[in-house]
Amino acid sequence: MAKARRALASSNKLLQDKDGDGACNRAYYAMFDAARAALIASKAPVQPEIAKTHSGLIAAFSLHLVKPNLFPIDLGRSLNRAEDLRLVADYKGDSIATEEAQWAVQQAQAFVDEVEKRFMAG
Repeated sequence: MAKARRALASSNKLLQDKDGDGACNRAYYAMFDAARAALIASKAPVQPEIAKTHSGLIAAFSLHLVKPNLFPIDLGRSLNRAEDLRLVADYKGDSIATEEAQWAVQQAQAFVDEVEKRFMAG
């Protein structure tokens, strides 16, 4: 979760600097790292090699935490959308609109907070 929190802080700084592409990248990685931490904390039966890939981790998170209602479906969907934005920002050469970057950072904040509330308490 420390890695997720660092990425979240970076996403906020990049958004303030009007770097929407960078903000989307770091927002996605905040969610990705939080999702990994949630799977570990929940003791979900996920093979380590599956959780190392983006698609594998997202699928495992959905299967083990979203579908059984252990995590809100809307935030689960936001992980998929944040990955889409990151792929555009990192690989497509298109710039991310400010509104989309703001959405990604807000969703990352909500996602990380929800993971901490549901899986890291204690």
